[in-house]
Amino acid sequence: MILQALYDYYHRCGNLPRMGMELKEIGFLIVIDKEGHFLRFEDRRIDKKKAHRFLVKKHVNRTSALSANYLYDNSGYVFGYSDKGDVMAQYQTFKNKVKCIYESHPNNQDIIAVHKFYQQEQLVVLEQMKTDQLWSDIEKNLNKKYSTFSFLIQGDTKIVAEKKELIDDETEEKAGGNQVCIVSGKKGVIVETTTSTMIPGSQATAKLVAFQVSSGYDSYGKSKGGNAPISEEAEFAYTTALNHLLESDSRNKFMIGSRTFLFWASKDDEAGQQVEDSFFSLFGFDEQKDDPNKNIEQVRKVFESIYKGTLKTTSEDIFYILGLAPNAARIAVTYWAEIPLRKFAETICKHFDDMEVSDTRIDKKPYMALRNIISTVTLGGKILDATPNLADSVVKSIFEGLPYPQTLFASCIRRIRAESGEKDKNAIHITRAAIIKASLNRLNDNEQKINVMLDKDNTNQGYLCGRLFAVLDKIQEEANNQHSIRERYMNSASSTPAAVFSTILNLSNHHIENLKSEGRKIYFEKLKQEIISKIDADGFKAQLDLQDQGRFFIGYYHQRQDFFTKNEENNNEQ
Repeated sequence: MILQALYDYYHRCGNLPRMGMELKEIGFLIVIDKEGHFLRFEDRRIDKKKAHRFLVKKHVNRTSALSANYLYDNSGYVFGYSDKGDVMAQYQTFKNKVKCIYESHPNNQDIIAVHKFYQQEQLVVLEQMKTDQLWSDIEKNLNKKYSTFSFLIQGDTKIVAEKKELIDDETEEKAGGNQVCIVSGKKGVIVETTTSTMIPGSQATAKLVAFQVSSGYDSYGKSKGGNAPISEEAEFAYTTALNHLLESDSRNKFMIGSRTFLFWASKDDEAGQQVEDSFFSLFGFDEQKDDPNKNIEQVRKVFESIYKGTLKTTSEDIFYILGLAPNAARIAVTYWAEIPLRKFAETICKHFDDMEVSDTRIDKKPYMALRNIISTVTLGGKILDATPNLADSVVKSIFEGLPYPQTLFASCIRRIRAESGEKDKNAIHITRAAIIKASLNRLNDNEQKINVMLDKDNTNQGYLCGRLFAVLDKIQEEANNQHSIRERYMNSASSTPAAVFSTILNLSNHHIENLKSEGRKIYFEKLKQEIISKIDADGFKAQLDLQDQGRFFIGYYHQRQDFFTKNEENNNEQ
């Protein structure tokens, strides 16, 4: 299913490299004249991480045997220089490759020039190269992905490796195969091994499909690709599509820790384009580093349009999500889903609804981005420090409408408790409140739901304790401009309320006397009594379980937000 979806995506795009070709990052060009003399290096890097891409023949799969690419390669192959020891065998392999191309195209002036370059003494040419102003930069970056070299004839605009007249029919699929491909269903030549499709953190030779030889996986005398026949045409299509989705500037991927997630729509229509364009923003990976949630409200509108039918879709419109992780020699598939687009829109809208809580901030920025959800429950907000499988679990919950993982809820409570004692720090902010609300509501379908804003009819003892604690905290804030109650007692109040509430209620009586406004004194006394009247007749609970601790924190958050929404005049009237 995964290979079929990638195969279809290749044909859906229509602008990906044709059979046998690829867009390859080439960071440096060797500029030569028509007689093959070295003139200079030309820098084709875009920045420190990537370089300009050229349409060239697809790279060769290397194992232990030497094999040269078609008129481009690394420094060891192209001019016999490396920081990893003797590479003269590589250089000779590339030189022989150039000779073969020259013999096939003896009248082509470009390959004649390149061939003449290799007729010169290698050490002499290398010494000339070392005098170039770019040489020190080349030496420093020999192991970078973009450290690939090709040739440019002086005065030309195209590199030799991308000249169509030199590539000719070698890029066409071989004819004569009669095995049925498991991906396309067509007969063709079957590949023995597949092309590497490296993901961040994996080996350079990592593949999505690979076979371990002589380890019990061979069957009926078949080996390697014979166990799962994939034609050359299908293998090229799905690997090209996968590498396209994995490109560094791709907006069809996002990363959480070591996990790489790819997503795409089955059709290139208006709905498919809008979902792909907006989906990247849903996870908080936009260019807006200071405000990664900036475009999320637009994302919400797109998915609501699809769900409500404003943006037309059919039952054949599918959305795909593929989760990948580096493994020893292969790429591990950690998540796969193919969901009808309208059904997917419904689950995303449900995520938005579940995560919605009252927001009194002036700009009311959305807070549902996956990046924010994960980082807010990790130490120091570093997303790389998140529990290894947490991202997978949260993604699955969002995409499939399942309860959010218990790990997310527990980590959120843990971070609140760890930070509640820190002075001038708000441990219960909007993202954590949203996580608690969404987690409890999805986990307890048959129980009273937690509302978006303050719910005065909610009689859960944890929720009431949280509300009451917020009132006592607010009284101290207005009376003394301090939060020592919150800093000293929040953790114990949220877990063992019976042990501390008598103490902080007594403290509150002293704080309330310091209020200057008689109206505020009356308001807070009435509010305290309104909440206490709903506490069980037996008094405060001796202990709250983890879920009720979550309700305590959401009750505290709701009550604090309610204070911000009331103006002074309304408060005095109560």
